[in-house]
Amino acid sequence: MSHSCRFCSSPLETVVADLGATPWSNSFLEPTEEAVAREKAFPLKVMVCSECLLVQTTETVPADEIFNADYHYLSSFSTSWLDHARRYAEKMTERFGLDGTSRAVEVASNDGYLLQYFAANGIPVLGVEPAGNAAKIAESRNVPTHVAFFGRDTANELVGRGIRADLTAANNVLAHVPDIADFVGGFAILLKPDGVATFEFPHLLRLIEGIQFDTIYHEHYSYLSLVAVERIFEANDLKVFDVEELPTHGGSLRVFAQPATGTRAATEGLAKVRADEAKAGLADMEAYVAFGKRIAAVCEGFRAFLEKAKSEGKRVAAYGAAAKGNTFLNVCGVTSADIDFIVDRNDLKQGKLSPGSHIPIYEPARLEAAKPDYVVILPWNLTDEIVDAHAYIRSWGGRFVVAIPEVRVI
Repeated sequence: MSHSCRFCSSPLETVVADLGATPWSNSFLEPTEEAVAREKAFPLKVMVCSECLLVQTTETVPADEIFNADYHYLSSFSTSWLDHARRYAEKMTERFGLDGTSRAVEVASNDGYLLQYFAANGIPVLGVEPAGNAAKIAESRNVPTHVAFFGRDTANELVGRGIRADLTAANNVLAHVPDIADFVGGFAILLKPDGVATFEFPHLLRLIEGIQFDTIYHEHYSYLSLVAVERIFEANDLKVFDVEELPTHGGSLRVFAQPATGTRAATEGLAKVRADEAKAGLADMEAYVAFGKRIAAVCEGFRAFLEKAKSEGKRVAAYGAAAKGNTFLNVCGVTSADIDFIVDRNDLKQGKLSPGSHIPIYEPARLEAAKPDYVVILPWNLTDEIVDAHAYIRSWGGRFVVAIPEVRVI
């Protein structure tokens, strides 16, 4: 079956990773035979466009079936992510001189985790969020929220209501939009002439270096490099002027953009990341093909760990029913026969089964009750936070395990 680039419409010819068929990574199941029988799996293949260099899934799962009123991901359950948001608000307020006459808009504002820090400092805010349940939580935090998917139409609607932005934030959402051109084009409409748009997203270069295939799932339509982002922005009247490298999500970029007519000068940070990507060969198809060949070894290493633990009579649990964890478990062929249970702080996931692997999910207190020998940290980007908060597992000899890019027992 042939596929075309979701941005430039060129034919896609180079496979980056073919992860088989998996369920949607945030579609948790009720623990019933009927729910398991109804579960669907969809092809999960990623290819790269040789023209614009956008790495993308070949299948487009309808966004409104994922980001609906029962969307299970809520940003505020991670204390380290809240700290990240607070620091961002402080930094942007100071750098761009935001005050009570400014307006900060976040697209994919989730439960108000970020905008609450701007609002607390008297800066007018507006969230744009398609998931109704998350928007209700944001409203309870005094974060006004417009429930909609963002793009040119939504931007024009907001401008028609007299809303223009001095600062827009879009954290970990650029990868989530099927029509990336329409999405980016909305920011050029919404920004004031001297406004700034920031975008944070996991850096494709780090994904390749760290064999982070678990960050590939249906809700992530694109896997982003700076070189591809700059081409997409330029085609939609935005111009990148700065880039910061962040440790979040295994290595992310924070890209600063302005309207095409903006006058802010390009920074050294932008030049550095451009050079890093060129050195890594991200304009060369072979760099992408080589990545796909490394995935099988990661799964083999984890399966060997599980088989050894089982042969020794050890009990294995997991922490964090994260989307990346669900991809990892399904690609590696892990089930409840291998991992007894998963714990997660999010009460929307507790009492459910993980998609595909059908492992039961409980509250974190289950760890102390069951006393497993090993706890596999599925959201490995939060390893330090999770280990620090659950150091008590050492009292019975329990140990944490991280499996990306290789098995490591902590």
